[in-house]
Order: sequence, then structure tokens, then C-alpha cells
Amino acid sequence: MIGDQAIVFSVLLGALALFMLGKWRYDIVALLALLAVTVTGIIPADHAFSGFGHPAVITVAAVLVVSRGLMNSGVVDSIARLLAKVGDNHTVQIASLTLLVTIFSAFMNNIGALALLLPVAVKMARKSNRPPSYLLMPIAFGSLLGGMTTLIGTPPNIIISTFRAKTGMTPFQMFDFSPVGVAVAVGGLLFVSLIGWRLIPQRTGQSSREDLFQIKDYVAEVRVPENSKFIGKPLYELEDIKDAEITIVGLIRGDWRVAVPANFEILRAGDVLIVEADSDSLKTLLDTAQLELGKEKPEPNELLGSEEVSVVEAVVKPDSPIEGNTPWTLNLRWRYGINVLGVARLGERLKESLKNIHFKAGDVLLLQGPTDSLYQALSTLGCLPLAERGLRLGQPRRVVLAVGIFVAALFATTLGFVPVQVSFAAAAVAMTLAGLIAMREIYDSIDWPIIVLLGAMIPVGLALESTGGAELIANALVHSGVPVNATGMVVVLLIVTMFLSDLVNNAAAAIIMAPIAVGMATELGASTDPFLMAVAVGASCAFLTPIGHQSNAMVMAPGGYRFGDYWRMGLPLEVIIIIVAMPVILWAWPLEIPHR
Repeated sequence: MIGDQAIVFSVLLGALALFMLGKWRYDIVALLALLAVTVTGIIPADHAFSGFGHPAVITVAAVLVVSRGLMNSGVVDSIARLLAKVGDNHTVQIASLTLLVTIFSAFMNNIGALALLLPVAVKMARKSNRPPSYLLMPIAFGSLLGGMTTLIGTPPNIIISTFRAKTGMTPFQMFDFSPVGVAVAVGGLLFVSLIGWRLIPQRTGQSSREDLFQIKDYVAEVRVPENSKFIGKPLYELEDIKDAEITIVGLIRGDWRVAVPANFEILRAGDVLIVEADSDSLKTLLDTAQLELGKEKPEPNELLGSEEVSVVEAVVKPDSPIEGNTPWTLNLRWRYGINVLGVARLGERLKESLKNIHFKAGDVLLLQGPTDSLYQALSTLGCLPLAERGLRLGQPRRVVLAVGIFVAALFATTLGFVPVQVSFAAAAVAMTLAGLIAMREIYDSIDWPIIVLLGAMIPVGLALESTGGAELIANALVHSGVPVNATGMVVVLLIVTMFLSDLVNNAAAAIIMAPIAVGMATELGASTDPFLMAVAVGASCAFLTPIGHQSNAMVMAPGGYRFGDYWRMGLPLEVIIIIVAMPVILWAWPLEIPHR
């Protein structure tokens, strides 16, 4: 048994180290941990993948699908559009945005809630001529606060609920998290709206797309003369000229104008090309292809976009399939008809060759492409547009239908008719049959890396418990020699979980800390409820770093934040959460073991 404990400890420490380094995606790290405990015999091979059928995994997947159905119906957009009426008062803007994302996150995926309001916040900041940094971190933190308030608000709550069932008690129900979660959310909202945003460094950067990417400095008009040796050749050969990093963003041929011309369009004498290039690349293009520079500087907004072609900014989401790839390897022009006009990272446009830039999560891309297919392509590429599209106000019937299905699932779970995984799986199927979710959207709406993480880490967490490792850690904490009573141990558990969630995925933090919490409660002869609730709160408090939660990572580049900016507002927020959460936890979930 001691040898098994040593193996599990080694695997967990190795996994934590890899989570923090971030070199490999967290679902890959989780699978490596699962394989390690399986190969060493800690987990029987026939039970290795049992975690993928765990109620927590099914529930998370179902909630993600239901969230998409609510968004498709237009009900969420209808509420979001009311933000246009809040005016220019900065405190009111922050309070309204943060409150709304908190409410949304209580009942839908918090990443989806943030994705919905991120373009609204960017537009609001630009309209008010203020740095987006003042708005984006508050709404990212609000999405985490909202997730604490209900069972389905965040994966850690679902995980904690299933761990309670393992102690012989009924799982936590839909609103069992609400007394603590709502108190923490209200305290956090008041702090963020009134004081917290003032602690965020002012990352002025550029407040508009034109300033950020300075399109006019890179766009030029060139003409194909009669003597050019490239007449009769396709456009892509121009883009392949050595030492000429150019992007052809438009073609004018007489009265015919086209943005994003096809790669195989044949050049003719008299053609006028709109190209994006720096001065050195432009000179190389003119000399090599024997082209002539246009007489006037073109107006980029008129040439890059039209009714059929849009120019949009988009942020690369965490776990996007384009991470680590370049525009060249992805062949975006050929596959999607999309031009990459610029890439910004941490609020600054990258000066290096666009073809060779390796995309990172949080990068802001300036893209040009067909209006009718651009947004669908962005969804496929795992990018979030930073511009408001037409709001999906939906038909009243669709709104009523979506809300009715969602509320029915809530009631079925709250009243105990069926378990949460059954009610929300049924809701997902009902929304699909009702036409609220297209068949192709079902699997697109599921965050598969999270599903893999949960399915792989749940057996690893069980191995920590079954080998006695969790009990060993709990005993070490309880008998550490520090004169702390049971209440103090709940505080310690909350702080340790907070710290862990700042470094690794919040679901992984909950899986690791839940069995330790149960072990501490058992050792102290106390109820497991306050200990599990402390883990639930702590796992959702990734406020110190951009790597602790996807919401933090998503706003890093659009807000121009640096790694060390998050703790400035996050640290006092975590202190406030401890102060608010502890008395409410002990009031709602006393330390005394309840009579059964």
C-alpha cells in the first residue's frame, strides 16, 4: 500500500508540474496521469476509462449543449442588448456588465457567458474612449463568481456534489451552493464594481481596431503594367516571391472590384492590386514583379471590406485548434477564403512575418473574409469575434420553448425527480428535437478538452483515495503541529484550494482536493459538508493568474494585460471571498455531523 501511495503521489506531483508549465494541454496531461496509474496497476485496466461515464462528465457535456440552445434561441442576446442603455458612467458600465455575466454564468457555461459579453464590453470601451482593460478583467472575474452559485454553474460544483454522494449522503442539489455562492458573488461584485477596477493597471494600448493594427500604414495600391513578367500568372505566385511578405487583399479590374480574390485568379495588364506589406516587402514586390506603385494612398476601410466581405477582429480561444500553427500551415486563404491582415499579442501588433507567426491563445487576429461564411469559419477555428454581430433576438416561440425546456430541467433536478445528469441530458435532446440546436452544433458546443480532463482525472482522484493517499495528506495537515481547530482547517483547505486553482485547471483542483477534504473531516470527526463547500469555493477562485481559468486567458490579449496584472485585483478579491465565505459556510453547513 505504501508503494501504491508513493506512485500516486509521484503521478500527481508530475501532473501538477506539467499543468503549471503549460507546455502540454491539460487534457493530454490528464491522460498521461491516467495511463501512469493504470500501467502501474493502481487502477485495473478494465476500469481505466470508467471516468468518462461518470455523472459529472455527462452533466458538464449536457450543460454545454443546453447553453448553446439558450444562446441560439436569442433569449440571452435579448437580455444583453439592454446594456446599450447603461450610458457612459464607468462604474455603472462595470457593474452592469459584471452583474449580467455573473447571472448568465450561474445557469450556463461561464466561458460561453463571457464570450457573449466580451464583444459588448470592447464596443462599450471604444465608444467611451476608455481602455478595454478596465472592463474585461471584471467580466472575466464575474464569470467565475457566477459559477459558484448553482450546481451547474461550474464543473467543480458538479464534482463536489458527486463526492458528497460517496460519503453516504445525497449529492448536493441544484441550489445547495446558492447560500454561499450568492453571498460570495455579491461581495465580489461590490468590490469589483466599486474598488477593484481601480487597481487594474491602465493598459492604454490602442482603443480601436485602426489604432491597434494601423492598417493604413501597411496597405498599398500597385498596378500591373504592360511589361510585367507576371501577366498571365496566378496571384499566389506574387505571394510566393522570396523576401516579399505580402497579402493580396483586393483586386480592381476596370469597374470590377473584389476583396479576397481567389489564389488562382490570373493577372492581366492594367489590374490594380491592393496589397498589405511593409516598406521592404513592397519594394521587393515592385522590383521583382515589375509592378508600379499607385499614385494615391488607398483608403483601407473602403478596399478591405464590402457588403460581401468583412474585416473583423477575433481572439484565439484557449484550446483552439489553430494554437501552435501558422497562417501558412493552416492555409486559411485556400480553405476558408480568409486573409490574416495582422496579429496582436498583449496589446501590440507583431512585426514579424505573418506567414511564420505561431498562433497562441489570446492572440487578437485581424481577419478579412466572406461575410456569409466568416463567422462560421471563426467558430471552426476556435476564435471569438471581438465585434458585435446582429443580435439573435429570436422568435417569441423559440425563446419560450428554450426557457421552458431549461426551467423544466431545473425543476426536475431541484425537486429530486431525476438526477441532474439525466434531466440536463434530456433537456439537450429536447432542444435538439425542437430545432433549437442544429445537429452539427451538438458536438461543436462541447468543450472536449474539459471532458477528457474530467474523464481521465476522476479515476486518478479515486486512486488517491483508494490507496489511502488522501487520508495520509489529511492526517499530515490535521496533525501538522499548528494549533488550529476544525474551523481553522476549513480556512486552510479553502486557501490551499484557491492557490492550487490559480496554477491548474479548476476541475483538476477540485478532483485532487475533494478526497483530501473528506479525509480531513473524518480525521477531525466533523461533517464533510463545510470542507467540501470550501473546496467548491476555492476551486472557482482562480483570480491571481491568467492560466488558472480559460476566462482569464480569453481577456488577456484584448485587454493588453500582463501576467502580473491579475493579482492586483485578484488578491484582495480572494481575501474578501475568504472573509465572506467562511461564516456563511459554517452557518449553512455546520461542522457537527448531521443526524441521519
